[in-house]
Amino acid sequence: MIDKRQFWNLGYWLVALLLLAFVQSLWQGAQQFESVPYSAFEKALAEGRVAEVVVSDRSMTGRLKSPDGGKSVLITTRVEPDLAARLEKYNVPYTRVVESTWLRELASWIVPALVFFGLWYCLFRRIAEKQGGGLGGLMSIGKSRAKVHVQADTGVTFADVAGVDEAKAELEEVVDFLRHPQEYGRLGAHIPKGVLLVGPPGTGKTLLARAVAGEAGVAFFSISGSEFVEMFVGVGAARVRDLFEQARLKAPAIIFIDELDALGRARGAFPGLGGHDEKEQTLNQLLVEMDGFDTSAGLIILAATNRPEILDTALLRAGRFDRQVLVDRPDKKGRTDILNVHVRKVKLAPETRLDEIAAITTGFSGADLANLVNEAALAATRRKAPLVTQADFTVAVERLVAGLERRSRVLNPHERRAVAYHEMGHALVALSQAGGDPVHKVSIIPRGIGALGYTIQRPTEDRYLMSRGELQRKLAVLLGGRAAEVLVLGELSTGAADDLAKATDIARDMVTRYGMDPGLGHETFDARRPMSPETAGPWGAAPRSLSEETMRRIDAAQSALMAEAFSTATAVLTRHRAILERGAQALLEHETLDEEALRDIAGPASAGRDAPS
Repeated sequence: MIDKRQFWNLGYWLVALLLLAFVQSLWQGAQQFESVPYSAFEKALAEGRVAEVVVSDRSMTGRLKSPDGGKSVLITTRVEPDLAARLEKYNVPYTRVVESTWLRELASWIVPALVFFGLWYCLFRRIAEKQGGGLGGLMSIGKSRAKVHVQADTGVTFADVAGVDEAKAELEEVVDFLRHPQEYGRLGAHIPKGVLLVGPPGTGKTLLARAVAGEAGVAFFSISGSEFVEMFVGVGAARVRDLFEQARLKAPAIIFIDELDALGRARGAFPGLGGHDEKEQTLNQLLVEMDGFDTSAGLIILAATNRPEILDTALLRAGRFDRQVLVDRPDKKGRTDILNVHVRKVKLAPETRLDEIAAITTGFSGADLANLVNEAALAATRRKAPLVTQADFTVAVERLVAGLERRSRVLNPHERRAVAYHEMGHALVALSQAGGDPVHKVSIIPRGIGALGYTIQRPTEDRYLMSRGELQRKLAVLLGGRAAEVLVLGELSTGAADDLAKATDIARDMVTRYGMDPGLGHETFDARRPMSPETAGPWGAAPRSLSEETMRRIDAAQSALMAEAFSTATAVLTRHRAILERGAQALLEHETLDEEALRDIAGPASAGRDAPS
């Protein structure tokens, strides 16, 4: 399909060629030379009209004594004298034709040139345009690279978005404004200039922005923040200007900037490096453009980031990104809704309970759940099943949480025994404590990179607050594996490395972030809290304000929590030593124990009562 610009270029060259041929004919007509047959040249000589003759290898040129019909020079091709004498007797015009090679010589230049031009046009130019290079890329280096979509291109509406009902409700107002902008000016109100979508990765921020464009049916300019930053100074600012200019021409429209933190990082975070780098110039231009447009024209800016704490404060002030919309990880109901969206294209078994799957996927984002549905479908395909069942989802959850099974990793009998006691120690401590999360499965099959076994606990509900007692129980469960190794085998191993790291992080957070140590009081000592550029140190780090004594007390409080948790786990396993032995033997025999098998083995301990076995 030839666009308008290409059509005009083609028409121009056709007209130019016609004009060239016309001018060539006029030029030839204006010449004073006349090409005549050889017999006519001989006749002119016999009549005495030729004043001078110039002879060459193939032709003869004669200058007339007086011009004849505006021509003063006759040109003819030479004929051999003998042949001319014979032809002269018959009184007929005769001449000699010399085969011309100019067309062949011209074609030898033009045809290769056309071949090379065709190759350039078909290959090099297309590659250059895709890479933004070539002649057009160099001239358009400051042009915006935003992808423009219309409603049919996005293919996403609010019906395709689930699990973020509050965020959808906020953005429905934006859609309504784009559809009916005059309604919002009736009482003097105006829509926010910019809406910032904030949330962890994979929660559906980009999907929400595309759904807004799909619902409103307006032009949708999508670009990443990193595409503004180039090695050439001033290119980013030029692209910002061009982006807003394009959006104004297509208003009403939506500008969506993904990964805004790549562009809008706080200025002054590194004062030693100066304040006139390319990123800051690009950010300054974005601030100017956001101040320079009126929302009544139907132009809305959406942006997404998972690091709002590092954004420049000038971006977040009123009049720029007026509204921040949290797109958080979904709760149980939200996860169920998301699963219902993603299983539309999956042949699901009727007995599959998506609410149960949602219950065991606490902390999963929308992208994680989409991957879960795909992994379940792949698991059903591998076993040649006609439908995707609940068991396939369980396999998919284990694969995503614990990693891929590595049955090729063969452990020696001593290692298998140590892993069995370790994992049963985790499970037994979790089962024996009231208020803890139920144990879903225990296995000694190696998974992932370094896990020789795993214990999966299934939360009964989404939790947003945790008490000191609950965190202490988590510490005890994490240290239950090492406690079992020490109790039964009488030695330490490297198998508890990951458990120790997680337990140490929890204990330090309890002391430094949550103020849960009575000796230190209700204070926070967390050096990882986000700092503004004004209060940050020379290189953006938090200033060190803790004394040596305070740091020693923090270390002592952290060690005390770890020691207490280890003692608790050891005491539980000592009371239920027989259950620990039965569970480890069952693991060695079956390799995997589900929730029902664990209840049968644990007996009264599974109810959270420390009853004797």
